[in-house]
This record gives sequence, structure tokens and C-alpha cells, in this order.
Amino acid sequence: MKKILLIEDDESFGYILSEYLGLHDFEVTWAKSGEDGLQKVEQSIFGLGIFDIMLPGQNGYEIAAKIKRKHPDLPFIFLSAKSLKIDKLKGFKVGADDYITKPVDEELLLAKIKALLKRNIKTEYIDDVFIIGKYQFTFSLQQLAFEKKIINLTKRESELLRMLCQNENQLLARKKALREIWGATDEFSRKSMDVFISHLRKYLSKDDRVQINNVHGQGFILKIGS
Repeated sequence: MKKILLIEDDESFGYILSEYLGLHDFEVTWAKSGEDGLQKVEQSIFGLGIFDIMLPGQNGYEIAAKIKRKHPDLPFIFLSAKSLKIDKLKGFKVGADDYITKPVDEELLLAKIKALLKRNIKTEYIDDVFIIGKYQFTFSLQQLAFEKKIINLTKRESELLRMLCQNENQLLARKKALREIWGATDEFSRKSMDVFISHLRKYLSKDDRVQINNVHGQGFILKIGS
């Protein structure tokens, strides 16, 4: 949990950030290109990734998508000088847990890192298996089964789907889900949640009886018809 993969091509910033995190007892592996980062993530197990976007060769979005496909449970943060809303939304779309613009407030970054790592510690599983129409969802395995096909979910997708199941046919308040899963209720966390809801809708689309309905300004309802 203390091992962090940093992908950053800026020599000065990469060095300063590595040293800062090292002073707070994190073990930082610093990759200076996306390709180097892809190699390092296959050589070690990391608790968290911190990725720049403007990298030589493949950009951070491309690298993050490749890492996420192979390591769906690895949480990661984008650190970037790209501050436009469209850039941030693109970051969340490829699976980022947070997006921080440069210049970076090191204390804020450290707090976000600790919060993400804390949420990813596996604890006892309550309400483990759910039947969702023709689907079977096993929370501890992070798997959604339909007939003979298995969909492997990310940790955050699993947590969100479990909360929806626990509130079946009732409103799951957006703020409650954001506080418990994202640890924040800001605009970008809300946009990130919308992306994850769209993922779950796609996964559950083979059974017409299963719907995730949006209640404007309030939250979502998982409805399972007869």
C-alpha cells in the first residue's frame, strides 16, 4: 500500500515529488515515460499511481487506459497542467480516481493519496452476493455474471453497484455515495460518478428488466422489474 508508481517526464518536478513523498514514508518508483511506466507496473505491485498527461510518446490518457485494463484495481491520480474541464472529464472517463492541476499543493495531494489508499484496504464483506434480474453479482470477487459470461468490475464499480443493490427500488442519494466511495462531493467527483453509472448501465443492459434511473438532483434508483 505504500508503493507509488509516479509517471512524470519533468525532471525537476519528478525529483521534488519523489523526495516529498519519500519523506512521508512512501516508496516511490519514478518512471520518466509512459512506456517505462508500463514496464514498471508489470514488475511490481503498487498501491497507487500518479500520472502526468503530457508525456513523450504515448500520452497519460493512453498509458492510464492500458494500465487500467490490466490492473483494474489500481487507483490513480492525474497530475497535469491541462486544466480545461474537457481534459478533466477525459481523465475520469479513463478511470482516474482524482485529477489535480499543476502547480500542485503537496499537502492536499498527500491527503488525497492517504484517503485513496485507506478506501482501498480490503475489509470484511457484508452482503456479498446479489441477484439482479438475470445477473449474479459477487461483491468480494468484483464479478458480475450473466449466463456463462463474467464481467470483471473495478473496486469502485463494485462498491457503487453494491450500494445500489442495498437500496434496490429506493433512492440512493448521490451525496451519500460520493462521501462513502469517492470521499468528496465536488463537481469532478460527481462527474466521475456519472461515468461509473454509465459503465454499470452498459454492463446490465442485457436484461431489459434492470434499470438504473436518474432522479434529477438527488441520486439514482436501481429498479428490477418482474
